[in-house]
Amino acid sequence: MQLDRPQLQWAGPTITFVIPWYGLEVKGGAELQCRRNAEELCRRGVRAEVFTTTAGGLLTDWSQPAFPPGIELLNGVLVHRFPVRPRNAARFDGLNIRLMADEQLSLLEEAVFVREIVGSDALEAAITATQDERLFIFIPYMFGTTYWGARATARPFLIPCLHDESYAYMQLYRQALEAAHGLIFNSTAEQRLAHAIYDLDHPRLLMLGEGVDMDISGDAARFRERYAITAPFMLYAGRRDVTKNTPQLLDYFQRYRATGGQLQLVCIGGAGDPLPPALLAEGAAVDLGFVPLEDKYDCYAAASLLCQPSRNESFSLVMMEAWSCGTPALVHSDCPVTREFCEISGGGLHFRSYEDFAGCLDWFQEHPLVAQQMGQAGAAFAHQHFRWDTITARLIEFLRPEEASQWR
Repeated sequence: MQLDRPQLQWAGPTITFVIPWYGLEVKGGAELQCRRNAEELCRRGVRAEVFTTTAGGLLTDWSQPAFPPGIELLNGVLVHRFPVRPRNAARFDGLNIRLMADEQLSLLEEAVFVREIVGSDALEAAITATQDERLFIFIPYMFGTTYWGARATARPFLIPCLHDESYAYMQLYRQALEAAHGLIFNSTAEQRLAHAIYDLDHPRLLMLGEGVDMDISGDAARFRERYAITAPFMLYAGRRDVTKNTPQLLDYFQRYRATGGQLQLVCIGGAGDPLPPALLAEGAAVDLGFVPLEDKYDCYAAASLLCQPSRNESFSLVMMEAWSCGTPALVHSDCPVTREFCEISGGGLHFRSYEDFAGCLDWFQEHPLVAQQMGQAGAAFAHQHFRWDTITARLIEFLRPEEASQWR
């Protein structure tokens, strides 16, 4: 392991992140946040490990192991994997469909939901058995590894990654967050949401944010040559589905092109809903899927703007990465987190209606120098608040009281 970062002093218990799935190829915002937090702490001399299950990710069959149980050293981090307990996927799916339609469950139905979502009896037993030597941080809030795992230790810390969604209003999750020993938030807007929903009267709260690599840069010309994309384009990076509000993005973009809009849409990242065939046929949209890291940064640099249409974000790493490459953002007005980031930094615009959306795209094309300045403002904001040295030091200082001998 390379210790090429300023070292942090930590004499407390082993910091142990608990997450439903973990691995270099496991996709997702919370998943990447967890992995990078553990790696960056280890690189700074802090003992950090991971407890997780053998499942392979959100979009996989959780009951089918993607990894063997046991201990693995991954990028300098010890990863402990535990088998997923048997679950009734059909019962879970039925309740989850109702929650996604914003229906309210009874308390009994909530109990079924949290039991049938991914979890591990062996993981919970290991938490209880080792809680005198470990400080557990659970991420994100809604999986069984967090709900049941937090109940297995006396002093659970949670990084909830909270959104304004039906799951957040469930009584059992309310109890879990209110009972946490400490809560760690990704943005001030997320923290305000937590205060609006829950009774958080204890002092152990931290607005941490997420770490962002600041030593990245992109080569726009290299991207355009490699992928033969010459037209100005708007970039979407991530999974395409209703939870990310991409149906609205695609609807608005089709209307924009139908009325003479010239920007192209380039999509990179996660699997999900296909792009409309008409857009693909006329070359108005391109789906590159997952691209190498260098190509991703080059794509950020080549884009006229990044569109982040999601209404439910607790941070948005892709926006910070785009800013680090000098690219401004267009976000949804109804997402408090990304809108606030744009307003505070001056790094982007926001939209709600189609008229807003089309007007913003026209504005970015008509004001390229100001758009460039917006991207630079976003980069300065990310650099000031979310460098890894800043994030890891802030987390350790928050956890510093747990260093004391009273832990045992």
